[in-house]
Amino acid sequence: MEVQHIEFLVEESSTEAFLRALLPRILPASCTFDVHPFQGKDDLLKKLLGRLRGYATWLPDTWRIVVLVDRDDDDCVQLKRTLDDMIDGAGLRRRGQVAADLWQVVGRLAIEELEAWYFADWAAVCAAYPRVATNIPAQSAYRDPDAIRGGTWEAFERVLKRHGYFTTGLRKIEAARAIGATIDPTASRSSSFRKFVTTIQQLIA
Repeated sequence: MEVQHIEFLVEESSTEAFLRALLPRILPASCTFDVHPFQGKDDLLKKLLGRLRGYATWLPDTWRIVVLVDRDDDDCVQLKRTLDDMIDGAGLRRRGQVAADLWQVVGRLAIEELEAWYFADWAAVCAAYPRVATNIPAQSAYRDPDAIRGGTWEAFERVLKRHGYFTTGLRKIEAARAIGATIDPTASRSSSFRKFVTTIQQLIA
């Protein structure tokens, strides 16, 4: 059955801005989407079960839901299990639980957070912010984008400030929109981003 619409539930407005810039370059014109931000990760997790139960009362067969949250410092397995338990508790069919063309909801993690996906495609960052040094991924602190320590968005802010951008503080929504428009869905060094993109591609295959 062809998927005609995807609902994305995300934890904040910067992720919404990123996806609204990225998804039109991945999805066919026949598949619409909407992105619903919450007021942070805690807010999303607090309200997710109720939101999914609401969807369960009317979700069309041609619609899918993708829940995207930052891992932050949480245990990957436990956080994914929390998402899966909420999906099951809402009575919706979870990806991996039923046949590929029958699932309704999937939970995906950004490791450790959205800005790690920027480090994973530094060419996209350089396209958006041309004064930034091109050799950042070669530095040991940034070599593995999914394992940057001390807060990924803080690290991203420090790098951009060093090159004359966002000198008064990172404007996360502005950066998300700019990089979402330049990031290459096929070139990322982040396994969590590749897994997210693969999920979307399988949806529309």
